[in-house]
Amino acid sequence: MKLSVLAQHMPQDLFRGVGMPSAESDPDITSISYRSDRVKKGGLFVAIKGFKNDGHEYIDHALSNGASAVISEKPVPGVPALEVTDSRKALALIADTFFGSPSEKLTIIGVTGTNGKTTTTFLVQSILTEAGFNTGIISTVDYRYNGNIFTNPMTTPESLDLQNMLADMLSSGITHVVLEVSSHAVDLHRITGCRMDVGVFTNLSKDHLDFHKNMDAYWTAKKRLFTDHLFSGGAKKTSAVINCNDPRGQELFSLLEHVSKGGPIFSIGARNGYTVTHKNIRSNIKGVGGTIATPSGDFEFASHLAGNYNLENILCAVGVGIAVKIPLDAIKAGIESFPGVPGRMERIDNTKGKFVFVDYAHTPDALENVLKTLRSIVSGKLICVFGCGGDRDRSKRPEMGKIATRLSDFTIITSDNPRTEEPMSIISDIIDGIEDKSIAEYQKEDDCKGAVKKGYIVDPDRRSAITLGIQIACPGDTVLIAGKGHETYQIHGAQTIHFDDREEAQQALEVNDA
Repeated sequence: MKLSVLAQHMPQDLFRGVGMPSAESDPDITSISYRSDRVKKGGLFVAIKGFKNDGHEYIDHALSNGASAVISEKPVPGVPALEVTDSRKALALIADTFFGSPSEKLTIIGVTGTNGKTTTTFLVQSILTEAGFNTGIISTVDYRYNGNIFTNPMTTPESLDLQNMLADMLSSGITHVVLEVSSHAVDLHRITGCRMDVGVFTNLSKDHLDFHKNMDAYWTAKKRLFTDHLFSGGAKKTSAVINCNDPRGQELFSLLEHVSKGGPIFSIGARNGYTVTHKNIRSNIKGVGGTIATPSGDFEFASHLAGNYNLENILCAVGVGIAVKIPLDAIKAGIESFPGVPGRMERIDNTKGKFVFVDYAHTPDALENVLKTLRSIVSGKLICVFGCGGDRDRSKRPEMGKIATRLSDFTIITSDNPRTEEPMSIISDIIDGIEDKSIAEYQKEDDCKGAVKKGYIVDPDRRSAITLGIQIACPGDTVLIAGKGHETYQIHGAQTIHFDDREEAQQALEVNDA
């Protein structure tokens, strides 16, 4: 494909300088890369600014590896090159063209929000599969389609990788794709050029402020999925599913009523009058059930997922089913057959009579939701093992410390992914949030198994902390290991080591002879 053909699909205001390539500088492009070490002979190298490295510093390396053309935000003399104002946006637009605009031929469902994206995404996939559609999924946990599962380096892939994946899904017979859309993906143009059919909003709470700096900027990024990508025009008939239990969801619903251009907006929540709602709900440790009311009729359901926050995820998935006109029996079957997401309230079976769960909760809102759910449905003590990630939003650390110690009987504060920060520095930020001075600080050596007074223990070694939490628990007690969920690694400095909370919990249960 000629460089000029790719350039034709970029708006003129994206060009800086001469714009379209001349006939003398219009090579055939056989591949595209944004990494100089992956450039192939005859390929196009797009220099983008990353968080740690700037692709513009690797242009010479890309050319030495055989790049025939370059797109960058600065002049590149002596080779066919396009100078643009935003190379990330350019990458997204040319990737869409290069791979034949696969999203135009697929039904794309984009799910955004602080919490619940992954569970909602997997629920929607389950419903679509029950309806007979060949469905792909791109999520925080992994990417999967046609029985293949691929590891996931980030929630939403870079635009080039996303378009490549969509093209491969399309060629292999996939008809529907459920895509988690992070706020980073919106701001960094990863979904630019991806034409969506349905947008889903789950909720908004504090997260990623290391990147967005404040909640207003974070909220703006979330809204742009709908205003800039879903209801921005195009050939597709688009719709939105909004969780109106969340105050930001109510705000978004009102906004979209004015900008949706006639596209249907489905409200979900507990209030009568919402498009999809529920009644007669019953909830316990084994799951949630009741009646769901929709414009297509009501149906009884029983889900393996527990907690009110999962009820909202279920309603969002039902809303998608209604939006794409799936029969109620398939929606019901999709909900009831869904076993749960790896690392989301995942129970670790054991013969000790202890209830042990691993969950990805790594934000204040998510941690509070899961602890409240467990508190309401279990007896015995509630023990929480958690930490916070390094080199990330520090403001949520004290909040999570306050929440964990308030809702748990015992809290073991440990490391998550410390990255380049000192683990004890992160833990100190967490402890700063413990406002209730009656909560005792215990030592690792203390015998806390029979202790009555609420308290916390500091253990920066996550393996040791998980073992300690399970040792403290008596039969009938519950242990929540929060923060990493499905992740199978831990990051210390520049080193990534294998670490799986589920494996660690299972091992601790096997050696614990309580």
